[in-house]
Amino acid sequence: MAKKKTALFECQHCGFTSPKWMGKCPNCGTWDSLVELTEQQQEVVKLTTSPSGRSSKAQLITEIDEELVQRYSSNDVELDLVLGGGIVPGSLTLIGGSPGVGKSTLLLKVGANIAQTGRKVLYITGEESEGQVKLRADRLGSVVDLLYLVSETRLEQVLIELEHRSYDFLIVDSIQTLYSENITSAPGSVTQVRQITFELMRIAKERGIAIFIIGHITKEGSIAGPRVLEHMVDAVLYFEGDSSQELRILRGFKNRFGATSEIGVFEMRAEGLISAKDISSRFFNRNKSQPGSALTVVMEGSRPIILEVQALVSETQAPNPKRQATGFDNNRLNMLLALLERKLEIPLTHYDVFINITGGIKITETAADLAVLAAIISSFRDRVISKETVFIGEVSLVGDIREVFQLDQRLREAKLQKITKALIAKKPLDTHKMKCYEIDEVTKLIEWF
Repeated sequence: MAKKKTALFECQHCGFTSPKWMGKCPNCGTWDSLVELTEQQQEVVKLTTSPSGRSSKAQLITEIDEELVQRYSSNDVELDLVLGGGIVPGSLTLIGGSPGVGKSTLLLKVGANIAQTGRKVLYITGEESEGQVKLRADRLGSVVDLLYLVSETRLEQVLIELEHRSYDFLIVDSIQTLYSENITSAPGSVTQVRQITFELMRIAKERGIAIFIIGHITKEGSIAGPRVLEHMVDAVLYFEGDSSQELRILRGFKNRFGATSEIGVFEMRAEGLISAKDISSRFFNRNKSQPGSALTVVMEGSRPIILEVQALVSETQAPNPKRQATGFDNNRLNMLLALLERKLEIPLTHYDVFINITGGIKITETAADLAVLAAIISSFRDRVISKETVFIGEVSLVGDIREVFQLDQRLREAKLQKITKALIAKKPLDTHKMKCYEIDEVTKLIEWF
């Protein structure tokens, strides 16, 4: 009697599997994304999701030797900062970002830097020819010995090249262009991306090769392909910022060998992406003060950055006024606006409110709440705020101004940028020769306008 075939359906958006077809994926909510896998594709899923065949024996944690992480520098200060101090041999790193943001440019430059230290580097390009990459390398000044190029999309040929020569650093541009001849699905599909990433992870761990792979970004802002890809790699880095601007921000979202709180700031020039040396004054300007502008200091990892918060309050006749924020959480903006109406009795029900954080940075902490309120009031009353003043504080639902962490570093950075006044929740012991004004309630903010 023939063996009964077991059906398996897989979401082409997030990689969720189900024994039956469903119109909507319960994991990511995408409609009509589940497709039936062949028997061969089901074997690939079992291989990449099940543990290895070798048996393991439990050990006491006190008897296990601690692994020492050995790093080497990429010769790029900002990238080393995001990675936690440098590149770890045997690590698998995923870099994502919108088209044209500089992923290939950065890794080609980093590959040349590593090759100059005597390590062999292989750059695999599936989207461009070797001649096109060579033209970019000439422009970047990255034509060096020990940097090898290969234009290949077949995984089997890549494995043959790795057997032919021993490499220390591998760049894959991009993961969606590679495919395995042993899998019938199309390149870039969930099954292909999962299997190729699994093979690259095995190579990285067995041979101690540091591998960087480039992943495309979807319209939703996530890595194209299954979400399981982010779980398989050791580090996930995302480029932020508009490709039309000079500054690019590289942020870590996962790092098994370091913290994810650090960011790298790069500047796009004719010679490629280079580390931005003086970023303190890049996110705000000292031009003539205008209503609706306030300065704050946020912490990105261990780095304080002064940002300009811009607000526009415009009267509208629409029944539902607009509330839009760029670089700031829209839900938190709605909370702050409700607080303004309740505590300060500012009638914003007939006004559109727009918030923008300059420089392309997305604020993830609450220390900018006070600056957002100050910018909104400034725009509403058409009053100018001095560029010599920073607003640092978290605003609670009851209208209190709360202290923020690392206030000393924030004030020190503000002093270096020749800012003389600071509105904070509690005056510190060391004011760094600045005029610090305590403000513990939202109602006291109105005194400054």
